Amino acid sequence: MDLITTNLLAEFSKEFEVEDLAEDDRFELLASYITAKRHYTETFSPSDIVLGNDIQGIDAVGAIINGVLITDPDALEELVAAGADYLEVVFVFVQAKRSPTFEASQMGNFGYSVEQFFIPDSVLSKTPALASAIGVMRGVYSRSSKFKRGNPSLRLYYVTTGRWTGDPILEERRQRVASDLLNTGSFSDVEFTPIGAPEIQRLYQQSKNAISREFQFPNRQDVPEIPGVNEAYVGFVPAKQFLPIICDDAGEIVRSVFYDNVRDFQGYAGDGANDEMRKTLDSERRSRFVLMNNGITIITRNMTHTQSRFHIEDFQIVNGCQTSHVLFDQRKKLDDTVQVPLRLIWTQDEDVIEDIIRATNKQTEIRADQFFALTEFGKQLEAYFQSVPEPQRLYYERRSRQYDRLAIEKTRVVVQTNAVRAFAAMFLQDPHSTVRRYKSLSDRVGNDIFVEGHKPDSYYTAAYANYCLDFLWRNSKMDNKYKVARYQLLLAFRLLANPGPLPKFNSHKIETYCAPIRKLLSDMEKAGDVFGKAVGIIDAVAGSKFDRDNIHTLTFTENVIKRCKELTGE
Repeated sequence: MDLITTNLLAEFSKEFEVEDLAEDDRFELLASYITAKRHYTETFSPSDIVLGNDIQGIDAVGAIINGVLITDPDALEELVAAGADYLEVVFVFVQAKRSPTFEASQMGNFGYSVEQFFIPDSVLSKTPALASAIGVMRGVYSRSSKFKRGNPSLRLYYVTTGRWTGDPILEERRQRVASDLLNTGSFSDVEFTPIGAPEIQRLYQQSKNAISREFQFPNRQDVPEIPGVNEAYVGFVPAKQFLPIICDDAGEIVRSVFYDNVRDFQGYAGDGANDEMRKTLDSERRSRFVLMNNGITIITRNMTHTQSRFHIEDFQIVNGCQTSHVLFDQRKKLDDTVQVPLRLIWTQDEDVIEDIIRATNKQTEIRADQFFALTEFGKQLEAYFQSVPEPQRLYYERRSRQYDRLAIEKTRVVVQTNAVRAFAAMFLQDPHSTVRRYKSLSDRVGNDIFVEGHKPDSYYTAAYANYCLDFLWRNSKMDNKYKVARYQLLLAFRLLANPGPLPKFNSHKIETYCAPIRKLLSDMEKAGDVFGKAVGIIDAVAGSKFDRDNIHTLTFTENVIKRCKELTGE
């Protein structure tokens, strides 16, 4: 391995706290992370997609569905239950070898294993380590009527520390593997990409850098000076020039630039605004689009420009998510007559940014939890997490990719959905709603979750307990099969660590209640012992029915609580 890749692997290993793993295992994690990050730019743990050493030919598999990384069948069910009327799917497979060469035989084995993954009742499909990924895949194809934009896409990455030179024999094998998979008829398109040391270095840097774009914006008008705003412009741009702003080098839409838009793409309902936009772009009236559309609002935290050429960095599209996605869908129908209204705002003032986000998104119905990142309580959580002394410090992520460029351990970054799930499981005793019924939890934001006046201690305690669980799994100190009971383990841990009565979350007594739990969690060896007891409780309650359908029920939760009380004498 060359010196640069060696140093990148060392940096990655430190940030993801896997320094104690063998180099081969760490390289698999790195390779899987940087390739999956091409398709899913939000915060995630590479251990969520890496399979371990039990699978021949495949080191990692992930499914990005409607822009979300889905790692288990329950998450897919949750997405569908939330009302998704279409499924846009990208399956990502990774084979990582620390070897300095590319081998035709390895490429062939990789392709064969991927093909077997999609074949019902194949030997590979029965491997326990693949159970969740297989479950997601079957759940996807059982809803093929929702493939309204085409069959799933398939992306294969063969990663080594060598250099891809386009050797004819290797190139023929690469094309053959892709062709054979495409000929199965299960995919709309297949790409097999060899990744060598230069690509590893480039993708790793991309995973850390803020997204930046350059574009021409000649048809614009300066906005008069506004306090807190460096510069602002209104105007219009050709739709063909706008699309590269929201797409990556592979031509796929970059969903992370819409994070602050609050509401995701809503699809097509048959008679809604998105359908009208689509009809307009599909007709001779497309040249009127600029007059019929409210346009796009881009907020950028860094910007330079020379005459009409603008360079923006660390930007968000805070209004126009629906317009952007419809334009992307209809990109083959666009011509030079299609113009898009554009507002470009350069500011680093968080109050200004939040005011604009609120104002532009209030035009449509938005749930309370979707605005949570902008509340004072969200800011207080962020500040509180960072105020905890190392090595117990965590980082609450209010803004997409907020910590990507900082030299911190990425395993300590807590995204909002995980914070909600951990708190609800550990303190509201509702672990059975954390996955399959997450919407029921998000609807409670502002009522009994993330409430102004709540002390941050319980939220931090739940998040840190969740971090400790991940640490145990990352370092092979707990069997991965218990990941299906993650949130039940968090509840059991609290009941074992402090079986006393739970105070109100806005009371100072909650700080006293959480103190012994946090002290226990600060000693990973002692925390591991208590989690071990929690595992014993999960085993006892599950009995012979250790499966997600049994574990993710109210009855199972009630039995876990009962068992904990019996053990603690409460």
